[in-house]
Amino acid sequence: MTDIRNIVVLTGAGISAESGLNTFRGPGGLWEGHRVEDICTPEALARNRALVLDFYDQRRAALATVEPNAGHRALARLDREWKGGLLIVTQNVDDLHERAGAKRMLHMHGELMSAFCEHCGHRQRFGGAMLDGTHCGGCGAADTLRPDIVFFGEMPYEMDRIDAALGEADLFVSIGTSGAVYPAAGYVQQARHAGIETLELNLEPSAGSYFFHETRLGPASELVPAWVEEVLGK
Repeated sequence: MTDIRNIVVLTGAGISAESGLNTFRGPGGLWEGHRVEDICTPEALARNRALVLDFYDQRRAALATVEPNAGHRALARLDREWKGGLLIVTQNVDDLHERAGAKRMLHMHGELMSAFCEHCGHRQRFGGAMLDGTHCGGCGAADTLRPDIVFFGEMPYEMDRIDAALGEADLFVSIGTSGAVYPAAGYVQQARHAGIETLELNLEPSAGSYFFHETRLGPASELVPAWVEEVLGK
């Protein structure tokens, strides 16, 4: 990796799994024991709002019990010390990157610690239980808050910003992601077509491993600090 100035990093569930968070998609396509259609679609919210809100309330409570790991902390160090361009794009809805200290980042699939008002569009940080009938901080309406999560069938956030960063990148790095969920899974192909160097750091080969110039296998808590040390040492 020579003459690297601008970096785009994509992170997935694999980096947070090492902190003790369950990966969202489990065996058989179930998400922590639920069918996707029951807890992660706009139709599910309309059909059984209480079930969906309770599911995310439980996930928020579980998030409070874990801490960032060495992989998160290494990316936060890269954020602090890298003098070139950097954008950390996470598919994860947890706040472990932020708690580690990362700032040059975005959540393309939303944030577990944020609520969205379906009435006025106001977003607010959230630490309680949505089932408690919390009022919107924007319009004051009750029972209009939903998890600020990109459900299936909805458009991921900040796609234009991601595309712009990839357009200027010299290096694209994918960390702990299955390569099965689009549009994120297509970023490596987009990078390769643009002549950008690509690197995968993963516990096992992803669905798109053959698109990467290089794949390094192992735990993110080991691979990411080693890679960051390598990059900052150049």
